[in-house]
Amino acid sequence: MVLEKAPVDLSSSKFDVIIIGGGLAGLSAAIHLSKSQLKVLVIEKSSYPKHKVCGEYISNEVLPYLDFLEIHVFELGATAISKFEMSSQNNKSLKAQLPLGGFGISRYTLDEALALKAKEKGVSLVMDTVMDVTFQSDLFTVRTKNGQDFNTKIVIGAHGKRSNIDRSLKRDFIKNKSPYLAVKTHVNGDFPDDLVALHNFKGGYCGVSKVENGIINLCYITNYKAFKQYKDINEFQQEVAYKNDALKNIFKSTSPIFETPLTISQISFETKNPVENHILMCGDSAAMIHPLCGNGMSMAIRSAQIASELIIDYLQRKIESRLSLEKAYTQQWNKEFKKRLRMGHLVSKLFRSAYLSEFMLFLVRANRKILPYIIKRTHGKPMRIR
Repeated sequence: MVLEKAPVDLSSSKFDVIIIGGGLAGLSAAIHLSKSQLKVLVIEKSSYPKHKVCGEYISNEVLPYLDFLEIHVFELGATAISKFEMSSQNNKSLKAQLPLGGFGISRYTLDEALALKAKEKGVSLVMDTVMDVTFQSDLFTVRTKNGQDFNTKIVIGAHGKRSNIDRSLKRDFIKNKSPYLAVKTHVNGDFPDDLVALHNFKGGYCGVSKVENGIINLCYITNYKAFKQYKDINEFQQEVAYKNDALKNIFKSTSPIFETPLTISQISFETKNPVENHILMCGDSAAMIHPLCGNGMSMAIRSAQIASELIIDYLQRKIESRLSLEKAYTQQWNKEFKKRLRMGHLVSKLFRSAYLSEFMLFLVRANRKILPYIIKRTHGKPMRIR
């Protein structure tokens, strides 16, 4: 554990930035901001290390930035990935080289490394749950479950897919139920180190790749309405996922590490605003790209970089007003991610249909330039460091 359990006496510290959520986006921003000697508080509801439902594949676009944050993923055991394989519901498949490549690393390992680095850099990390955030007279008050109030100039929302904060802010997406459920497990077995695979089944798809220590990560997303027709995860896998021969072979030939798979429901891909009530939203709090694009972790880290650089400029008076800061973040966020998200929605729509996914595979086989083009449109370029 690297977090202090609240309540703690932090009243003597005036924070420049408070970050709600200590995942990829929140911790990356905390480390970045601390490198400019800013006082940062991260409030995270869980201790480290911990597993999360996640595909655990990251595009190489983030490597320069992670090096800047002093997080060296291959020293942590990350697996280099350069190849991609995809199969349809009807067991047709294709393989390709990834244009930029990526790596596999578990959230268990990466989040803990980020948390330890943040603490090393002087970031205050507190284990608590944020219940409310108010903004008045150009100052935020952040109230936690344990009854503490913290004041700050800037708040970053990095609290994930859904939380109480979204409800208190009355964000539009939180009013609607989402039909998606995700399941993740780690297994031991044979699978190529350099491959990330995406296998489709009726109503969903499963990502497969290795993380550190030769462990295979299996993470799939499906429609909850279809899932609840079966009594449990095992029956769903056998009756639905196993219709894909590649998935059946992987599940049958491997042994589970987790006693019980991790699950998360109410996953929303609806549009969110990158700024809400003057809070800069990062990672899944700002938007979620469909997991089949394999780029959510990269987007979270990149959004942290964008927010951090602008916040530093604002606090150093290079950006003249809060309104200018919020406009600049919204513009840069949209420029970086809006087209990626649009492509992600399109590709997901194609793969929900057995006919369209088969047709797409036919087109990709006929023109090998199509798949690299789609991958590039859902990924970014290597991140530049200021």
